[in-house]
Amino acid sequence: MSSSDEADPTRLPRPELRRLQNRRLRRVVRHAYENVDFYRETFDEHGLTPDDIESVEDLSKLPFTTKEDFRDNYPTGMFAVEMDDVVRIHASSGTTGKPKIVGYTRDDLAIWRDVMARGFRGAGLTSDDSLQNAYSYGLFTGGLGFHDGATAMGMAVVPTGGGNTQRQVEMLADLESDAICLTPSYALYLAEVADDMGYDPADLPLSVILYGAEPCTEPMRNEIETKFDALAVENYGLSEIIGPGVAVECSEQAGMHIWEDHFYPEVIDPDTGDPVAEGEEGELVLTTLTKDALPVLRYRTGDLTTLDSETCECGRTCVRMDGVTGRADDLLIVRGVNFYPSEVESVVLEFDEVAPHYRIDLRRDDSLDRLDLTVELVEDFDGSIADLERRIRKRLSDVLGFTPDEIDLVDAGSIERTAVGKVRRVYDHR
Repeated sequence: MSSSDEADPTRLPRPELRRLQNRRLRRVVRHAYENVDFYRETFDEHGLTPDDIESVEDLSKLPFTTKEDFRDNYPTGMFAVEMDDVVRIHASSGTTGKPKIVGYTRDDLAIWRDVMARGFRGAGLTSDDSLQNAYSYGLFTGGLGFHDGATAMGMAVVPTGGGNTQRQVEMLADLESDAICLTPSYALYLAEVADDMGYDPADLPLSVILYGAEPCTEPMRNEIETKFDALAVENYGLSEIIGPGVAVECSEQAGMHIWEDHFYPEVIDPDTGDPVAEGEEGELVLTTLTKDALPVLRYRTGDLTTLDSETCECGRTCVRMDGVTGRADDLLIVRGVNFYPSEVESVVLEFDEVAPHYRIDLRRDDSLDRLDLTVELVEDFDGSIADLERRIRKRLSDVLGFTPDEIDLVDAGSIERTAVGKVRRVYDHR
């Protein structure tokens, strides 16, 4: 399944892009049906054949693929090629059970490198630039995904991996890296460590920060850009689809371009499974259009976002997704009020007196749920804690319709930092 059908599919007129999607969809549906028992059985159970899926408009005839389907077919039951044709294996974190095993053929890796390079170019990077890769290498797709894409593009890669933060700072300063990729929470921690080491993060040579793997609100992005005096662009991906490289912001920072010549997106109501109107928030569903080893049809990502098909100012016509506001399964319900952790973050970070570090603790006293919110103060805070707590409490009530049972405003550096992996914000003790 070659990725070279068009010179630049990211700028195709929408009707031409749709024709390309339909052609590739017909091919991948037949490939999945003929080579993956799970999909053949699913089609047969619903009285469908590959001939029934002629265009993306027909996708709604198919049921969704879920993370449970991956676990039920662990380890390689979702593969559509023999292991002799698989040249690399990655896996999800497996935090809620067995990891989801994903495989790649040589062509799959070529597609992965290509979509990653698109993201680098969209952020203004060229083959003359260097990238410090602070994502972990190994089964996690982040490290090698960014590494291979940058290498294929001709960039110099500094493979620092996750952790060892003081060394990260030294490498940035000594090698004058142009860009770095990492999680947004680690970017903020990196800035703190640099400051402790006597470096002004804004004086480091970085011009571009590529972040992802965690939700990141606009206040947090602004904090990152201010600390490093650099452009910060968001990346999105997941192992089951390919890894990072599914979508990425360009320098316009107007939403992440989904490379929909390879990954067809839908947004659905997470409760009913019905499609929602463009611009309405719902759960992102993705179908791979060019994957060989692991074709995936209508995968429920669990990530909540919106889509915008208007042409971007950069000239790319690929649909753009907003930043992920949370996960459908991350919805918190406390005393009948529904909200996502990122909504709490957005409200709290409106206040200049607090740092972008917080945690939510959920407990149950007798039969009542209790929510305690801990937020760090900025280092130079010299105001009234009681007044700040009152204002935060009122703002949460006005915007989200609830107030925490307790708001604990703590000194800078009090909340544990994450140097490797994703930051944990919610601690459910119920």
